[in-house]
Amino acid sequence: MLSIALAGLATGAGAVGLEMAVALHRAAEGSGPSERRHGALKLIDTSAIIDGRIADIARTGFLDGALLVPRFVLRELQRLADGADPLKRNRGKRGFEILQTLQGLPGISLQFIDDDVAETREVDLKLLELARRRGAGVVTTDYNLNRLAELSGIMVLNVNDLARALKPVVLPGEVLRVQVVREGREPGQGVGFLEDGTMVVVDQGRRLMGQEAAVVVTSALQTSAGRMIFARAKAESEGDGPNA
Repeated sequence: MLSIALAGLATGAGAVGLEMAVALHRAAEGSGPSERRHGALKLIDTSAIIDGRIADIARTGFLDGALLVPRFVLRELQRLADGADPLKRNRGKRGFEILQTLQGLPGISLQFIDDDVAETREVDLKLLELARRRGAGVVTTDYNLNRLAELSGIMVLNVNDLARALKPVVLPGEVLRVQVVREGREPGQGVGFLEDGTMVVVDQGRRLMGQEAAVVVTSALQTSAGRMIFARAKAESEGDGPNA
């Protein structure tokens, strides 16, 4: 097993071409059924490591099989940790802390692998080619890598998609409690947020700014940016819902 402390020098990361995606997709089409099933192997990319939620997910026991971290991903983390930009430096250090956390979790098999892909210097393309060769899925939070993996016929476990899927379903008529923090786009609207970050637009909620108020859900909208809930202030004569 490679030691985190032995991460090599950084390699540059650049733009990903659609031509490579097509090539990877064709290669995936030529693999056998057992390879395309991906097994239980999962390659973790830099974005998912830095994001940190992978450790929380691992603690729940929902991740099975081996978690693989290629050496070139370690080098990318090392490049960030040694950089001059304070924000990037903190992200790199956080990435190593998350890996150390994963190493210490019972039931988690974290493996640092030597495999390198000489055909390309792009980190994302290396990751996808390595996933194809090993019959593994890719754990990421990177939208572009997600799309490229899908085009390449590689299984993707996007942490952001998981987080959205786990948000509780709300139905029209349900009562929520929300802190109204600012005005909405339309006259009289107020905007608040649930604990999970979901935006709640309250009709005629401007008068409730700075308050925690009970609101009645009127509709919900799922967008590419996430979920948005529309509501109105609950009248005093209305009974409390299950979430009030």
